[in-house]
Amino acid sequence: MAFTDKQIQCVDCAKEFTFSAAEQEFFAQKGYTNEPKRCLPCRQNRKAEKGGNGGSRGSLQKYPAVCAQCGKETEVPFEPRQGRPVYCSTCYSSMRQNQDR
Repeated sequence: MAFTDKQIQCVDCAKEFTFSAAEQEFFAQKGYTNEPKRCLPCRQNRKAEKGGNGGSRGSLQKYPAVCAQCGKETEVPFEPRQGRPVYCSTCYSSMRQNQDR
């Protein structure tokens, strides 16, 4: 399939940007069915606002918690819910090892 450059209007800033033939080919190879809605600067701004950095786990928001097993204070990458146990990494790892046996 031959791709040609396409002009798209950004939903955030309303400026037109080019969805190049090479980008369209890349999208097709990855199986993406939707065209981009935002220009590159707006995509980067949106990504920065969300705290995303390409899937690196180092940027996840951490929440304070107390381990349900040992009582140690810890931080977890999700917001703890009332009535649901939260474990520190040490206790969680030992529980996972015991389950795998």
